[in-house]
Amino acid sequence: MKLAIMTGVVALLLLALIFELLRRRQLREKYAVLWLVVGLVTLPLGFIPWSLDNVSSWLGVASGASLVLFLAVVFLLLVCIHLSWEASRLEDETRALAEEVALIRAELRDVKEQQAGSRGPAAATANGAGGAAPNGHPVPIVAQRDGKAVVSEH
Repeated sequence: MKLAIMTGVVALLLLALIFELLRRRQLREKYAVLWLVVGLVTLPLGFIPWSLDNVSSWLGVASGASLVLFLAVVFLLLVCIHLSWEASRLEDETRALAEEVALIRAELRDVKEQQAGSRGPAAATANGAGGAAPNGHPVPIVAQRDGKAVVSEH
């Protein structure tokens, strides 16, 4: 009986935490829905202890605790898979953004070089648009756009 009460209290604390994180805008709604469902499913298990035993016997599981542990492991596995998918998607998006920034920088340097070239070599050195690394060699910028490699020298 004490475990059932503790389960209900933990479910209430979980719900309160999720609402507070939502209120502070520290948790996105798409993740909050998932955790609210977990809290709402866990809540009756704490205040109606026989419900877990009925569900476990209906499913043919020997113990309600075994059912809860199994479902928790499956749930955490699904959360891990989802977060891995999100991380992969964000990694691809970050790579695309970095490539786009590299292309924009290359275009900006080209424009600066064209402007400096029209003023003469003295103006280019004065403006710092010489395009050389500390060792005096040009710095290449490599990026990919539409499946083609773009190489621009600094």
